[in-house]
Amino acid sequence: MSKVQLIADAGSTKVEWCLLNEGKTKTVLTSGVSPYFLNGDQIVGLLEAELLPKLKNAAVDEVFYYGTGCLNPDNRKMVQKSLRRLFREAKIQVTHDVEGAARGLCGRTKGIACILGTGASACYYDGRKIQKNSPGLGYVLGDEGSGAYLGRKVIQYFLYNTFDEDLRARFDAAYVTNATEILERVYKQPLPNRYLAGFAKFLADNRGHYMVENIIEDGLNDFFFTHLCKFQEAWKHPISFVGSIAFGFKDVLKDLCSSYSFELGKVLQKPMKGLIAYHSGTI
Repeated sequence: MSKVQLIADAGSTKVEWCLLNEGKTKTVLTSGVSPYFLNGDQIVGLLEAELLPKLKNAAVDEVFYYGTGCLNPDNRKMVQKSLRRLFREAKIQVTHDVEGAARGLCGRTKGIACILGTGASACYYDGRKIQKNSPGLGYVLGDEGSGAYLGRKVIQYFLYNTFDEDLRARFDAAYVTNATEILERVYKQPLPNRYLAGFAKFLADNRGHYMVENIIEDGLNDFFFTHLCKFQEAWKHPISFVGSIAFGFKDVLKDLCSSYSFELGKVLQKPMKGLIAYHSGTI
């Protein structure tokens, strides 16, 4: 009898859950879970409200949770305890989202796996486990190329009045905001990384403008220089990407890979399809 598995691809903006039961899949989306912003009780409360009702009392045997912030042992332990409160009889494995990206992108082959979503990170994966990791450091200290990183640059252009007249008019039409509100949201309200990442959409909606293209290319180049160039393996194995930013700006990734003499691998919006194949044993 096959085991009922629950896989989670957990970012700080949203979590995609997939229930595997005898070859059938059921997908559930919930709000993001970041152990840097939520404590154990808050995680349990969120999942009780948004996940459990949609699972309809399914008897889960195994939980594979790939989550942002779970490279930190204390965060990983907190998430593990939270899931244990909800799935008392299940075998629970909690690891970081970079390992989820590596398995989802590379399966059981060697490669460089990168996340470019709300946050950013990269690793060298040998087909079995991560051998080298370049963490993103979060939206304050790092996360080069991420949605929060690019969104922060959009906000800087707005607040410093760097946008030209045309782009300033487009920004004002898209966002009714001001410096006071922005600073309040960034410095005093919860989940500022998610707030900043929301402004990356402005870049996607205004492709072709030279300022927009410069922000995108400079931000993604910062990721290449800061993270990928640290791996000697980057010139030996394909470099694959997953996340909303990677998928939305894959043309820029292609050009950057060419300029660095890297081989571009897969560019996916989500790793779940690959994770299903990995845990189903089909790859």
